[in-house]
Amino acid sequence: MANRHTIILLQTTQSRASRTFIDFDSISQAIDGICGMYERKIKEMNPHLHNITYDITDLYNFIDGLADLSALVFDHQIQAYLPYDRQWIKQKAFQHLKRLASY
Repeated sequence: MANRHTIILLQTTQSRASRTFIDFDSISQAIDGICGMYERKIKEMNPHLHNITYDITDLYNFIDGLADLSALVFDHQIQAYLPYDRQWIKQKAFQHLKRLASY
């Protein structure tokens, strides 16, 4: 599962001009990238906070608040990218954060 090139396609607002993509070397890095986007947003909204804490519900609300979010994950067997939706990303985020919390 590691080292599966992942492209995150996102649109932050209803404006088509807000469409962009970010590519990562793995699914894990892509999920870290999405969490980082959320953390940057929290810091922008609360510049006085030194420590940021949030729970999975907060992250889900951020993900659901994006106009569009999906992932393309490279499958080495078929040599092509497979599309995944917002629900899949939320599921992977939960698994990823759960794994990080157990360290």
